[in-house]
Amino acid sequence: MESVVPSQGATAAPKGGKQQRVKVQRRPVHGVLLLDKPIGFSSNQALQKVKWLLRAEKAGHTGTLDPLATGVLPICFGAATKFSQMHLEADKGYATTLRLGIKTSTADAEGAVISERPVHVTAEQLEQVVRSFTGPIAQVPPMHSALKKDGKALYEYARAGIEIEREARHVTVYSIQIVAARLDCEIPEVDLVVECSKGTYIRTLGEDIGEALGCGAHLSALRRIRTGGFDESLCVSVAALEAMSEEQRLACVRPSEDLLAGHQVVTLDAENAARFLSGMRRRGAWSDADAVAVFAQAPRALLGSAHVKGGELIPKRLLSPPEVSESLLQQQLTNV
Repeated sequence: MESVVPSQGATAAPKGGKQQRVKVQRRPVHGVLLLDKPIGFSSNQALQKVKWLLRAEKAGHTGTLDPLATGVLPICFGAATKFSQMHLEADKGYATTLRLGIKTSTADAEGAVISERPVHVTAEQLEQVVRSFTGPIAQVPPMHSALKKDGKALYEYARAGIEIEREARHVTVYSIQIVAARLDCEIPEVDLVVECSKGTYIRTLGEDIGEALGCGAHLSALRRIRTGGFDESLCVSVAALEAMSEEQRLACVRPSEDLLAGHQVVTLDAENAARFLSGMRRRGAWSDADAVAVFAQAPRALLGSAHVKGGELIPKRLLSPPEVSESLLQQQLTNV
């Protein structure tokens, strides 16, 4: 059912005093918008807000950020949703602040304080402990997370006071940079930049660092600064989008092919493009490749992803003919 929103510029309320409401006229939008998620928004709230601002028919995000967290949240529209899994699996970068001496129920500033300890940490100890958490590590996912158990998110069990046994997950922390350390202040904090693999819980990492330091810790701030090849400098805020015209908002949507950066490119003529788009394999003098972005030659248009084995182009995810046509039209409109 179509969602409804308050009408813009409505004058008098109708009988009964209820505010006048109108249906959103949805439209096909294709591509990826790099949102700088604001603090206090869940990822889904941010998604729904941007979807409404674009009047988009179909949208999804690539990787959940906690309400406390800000930063890079790719919002995929239409055809781009078919490639969103690639960025769920991408490496990530985070900037975070650890508040030392206080442990909370959620490992961040939203939780209740569950223990307080004095902080007696030197810069040398901090460097040594941080270094010990780089490389392959095992993490037990936090109870306050979106991981599912029997169809329910762990945070639902946590809110009900139920502790669920969780298996440790293996992740990789590529680097941790100590940006600043305020160890002798009234509020001892450490600013870190973390580069890590998918599935790394920065809250858990911060809490584990605090335990290794002997004082406990929680995150007082968290910002995702990079996901895959997308960094925070490419993002647009909700406030900026709200201030734009519809045409300006649409111009912020990057083409779906940006999600396939790093893929080998194969370009097909009109006949082979049509056959590939119908799901048929094509043969050619291509080298084997696991990740291929396939384009039509004229007009140049993304057709989908594939892999090549033994000179055969094998489809993975395909756009529909309407998605190809609508994407081309959208590019023409935003390039005017």
